[in-house]
Amino acid sequence: MGLLRRYLEYPVLRKILIGLILGAIYGLIAGVIGHPGAATAIKPLGDLFIRLLKMLVMPIVLASLVVGAASISPARLGKVGVKIVVYYLLTSAFAVFFGLLMGNLFRLGTGIHLGTGEGKAIHATSPSLVKTLLNIVPTNPFSSLANGIVLQVIFFAIVLGITLTYLMNRKDERIRTSASVLLKVFDGLAEAMYFMVGGVMQYAPVGVFALIAYVMAEQGTKVIGPLAKVVLAVYVGLALQILIVYFILLKVFGLDPLKFIRKAKDAMLTAFVTRSSSGTLPVTMRVAEKNMGVDKGIYSFTLPLGATINMDGTALYQGATVLFVAAAIGQPLPLSQQLVVVITAVLASIGTAGVPGAGAIMLAMVLQSVGLNLTSGSPVALAYAMILGIDAILDMGRTMVNVTGDLTGTTIVAKTEGELDRSKW
Repeated sequence: MGLLRRYLEYPVLRKILIGLILGAIYGLIAGVIGHPGAATAIKPLGDLFIRLLKMLVMPIVLASLVVGAASISPARLGKVGVKIVVYYLLTSAFAVFFGLLMGNLFRLGTGIHLGTGEGKAIHATSPSLVKTLLNIVPTNPFSSLANGIVLQVIFFAIVLGITLTYLMNRKDERIRTSASVLLKVFDGLAEAMYFMVGGVMQYAPVGVFALIAYVMAEQGTKVIGPLAKVVLAVYVGLALQILIVYFILLKVFGLDPLKFIRKAKDAMLTAFVTRSSSGTLPVTMRVAEKNMGVDKGIYSFTLPLGATINMDGTALYQGATVLFVAAAIGQPLPLSQQLVVVITAVLASIGTAGVPGAGAIMLAMVLQSVGLNLTSGSPVALAYAMILGIDAILDMGRTMVNVTGDLTGTTIVAKTEGELDRSKW
């Protein structure tokens, strides 16, 4: 028990990196000595990890999106609510665009040949934009949930969450109580799923070890360069999101971007280290009030909401890594499918939990939305495992951008509402 306790207490980030390194060494040795079967024999351990992740995807999507959408209270959904929600959605869309741009410019995933994965429909005639948008609305949400039709589940969950918010403000006590109880059920389900994610991530080092060992035994050292390109591409995209999107918006609304960064640095560094938007929230709130001069009536609403529904860095990461997976299995995504990635990633960002590693779960969902099903033993699963091996490195940068985006939006809304202490600027 003492050994197990020490394992559980050891940081997951380090364990996954150790699993990645040991798996790569094991796979290379197996390939060099001509016994790749030694890596194939342990591959089921990796397949188990993929199955555990798939088990969590749809419940997390449904529960977290219902709770996230319901967090927009009608009482606060006045000018402030509309402004901040529009800001969060627009900046998330720009983030996905930068992710896809980096993925295309860096040609992520090229040079890796993992075989043909699921999702052959990608090369078939793509549906029109109108049909793609129309198909977001489910005819049977329970069927969509059972069959893993992600966009339809997202749509239903958002509508249900907003509906519950309005019902909880009705005059009829029975309706208010029923809606509140139902929301608590979804909240409890979401928390249970997040806890299960934590448990699965404890197994992640073993799964990553097995899957990376198999990839390295088959592919050799040629996968190291493509993974390094993913890290570079994502961080370049994150930098562009800050320098172009946030800086321009701050400048447009009469705020000094460099002063903003100096004031926001405590929250940004905390987010980078903790890899948790929710965990950074107390620091973010302190920065908003003490450094930015934002009124409590503004930041007490916009920042918790942002930690729930605004995940620009995560959305950017999803755009880039989906292209990596598609190219790695030899099925690059056409423009129409990249549009689906934009829609799914923006909507998914509403429900991405502000905890370490949650973006990896949502990546599985975005992959599924374009027909790249995460099936045990498939090339898609192997490419996904490669991304997961470096996910902690990517998570630090994307969480920092998530929090920076929250602070940017909060400061801009406070300025437009006359609730910003100008003496601090």
